[in-house]
Amino acid sequence: MTHVPPHTDHPGHPHHHPGHDHGGHQDHHHHADQDPQDQDQVEILDLDAEVLAEHIADITEWLPLAAPPRRVVDLGCGTGTGTFALLARYPEAHVTAVDSSPVHLRRLRERADAQGLGERVRTVEADLDAATWPDLGAPDLVWASASMHHMADPPRALRAVRELLAPGGLFAVVELDGFPRFLPADAPADRPGLEERLHEVSDRLHAEHLSHRGADWGPLLTAAGFDVEGSRTVRVDIDGSGNEVIVRYALSGLRRLRAGVADALPAEDLAALDRLLDTDSPYGLLRRDDLTVRTERAVWAARRP
Repeated sequence: MTHVPPHTDHPGHPHHHPGHDHGGHQDHHHHADQDPQDQDQVEILDLDAEVLAEHIADITEWLPLAAPPRRVVDLGCGTGTGTFALLARYPEAHVTAVDSSPVHLRRLRERADAQGLGERVRTVEADLDAATWPDLGAPDLVWASASMHHMADPPRALRAVRELLAPGGLFAVVELDGFPRFLPADAPADRPGLEERLHEVSDRLHAEHLSHRGADWGPLLTAAGFDVEGSRTVRVDIDGSGNEVIVRYALSGLRRLRAGVADALPAEDLAALDRLLDTDSPYGLLRRDDLTVRTERAVWAARRP
C-alpha cells in the first residue's frame, strides 16, 4: 500500500480522513488511548475550535435557512467544532455527529455531557468512503467543515448527502485555504520565508491525495443535483501577541506540519523549524510576540430541491 504522509492542510485533520480510516480501524480503535498522535490531534482540534469560534459562529449565522433546523448532521465532526456552534445557534436542534475516529467522538461526547447537551447529540462512527452509509435520519441541515476534500470520491459523497437530506434541506460546505499561517513573512531571522516553503512542500506532497483541496465546490454541488444558493469567503486574521492560546495553536499546528514534510525539507529549513518548535530555545515560538493566525474559509450553501 502506498504510504500517504500525514495530511497537513488543516491542523485538525493531519492524518485522518474525516470519513475514512485508511484501513487501520480495528488497531486504531483498540489502542486509541495509548496513541499520543490521537491525543495531539484532539488537542489541536480543541484549539482550532477555541481560536476560530467567532468565525464559525459568523458562518452559522449567514446560512440561508428559512426556519431553524431541528435535525442536523455534522459530517467529519472531529471533536465537535461545528457540532457545538450549531447547537448554540439553534437551541431546538439535535445533531448527529459523524466521524471515523472513536477518539474524536469520545471527546465530543465528553464535552456534550459536560455542557449538559448530551441529550441533543448522537455520535456515529462511520467510514463515509464506504459504499453505504449508516442511517443518519433525514436532516434539515448537513454541515461538512474541512471534510469533503478528504473523501475518496467527493462527487459520490455529494450525491449521498443529497439523498440524505430532507427535501428542501440545506447542505453547508466549509473548506479552508490550506493550513493557517502564523509567522511573519521574514521569519525566522536565520531562514526568512520558512513557513511558505513548508507549505509549498506540503502542497506538493498532498496534491495527489487531496486533489479536491481548494476546489470550487459550486459546480460539483450543481452536478450532484443541488441548487447553490450562496457562497462566501471568510478571512481570518487574528493578532496572537500575548495570546497564550494562539501560541499553543501555532506550536501544535507547526508540529503537525513538520510531521508531514520533515523528510522532504532541506536540512537548514528543518533545523530552523526545530529551533522554532523547541520550547526551551530563546528563538522558539514561545518567545515570539509577533504570531498571528491567517487563513481563509470558503463556504457554499446548497439546497436539495
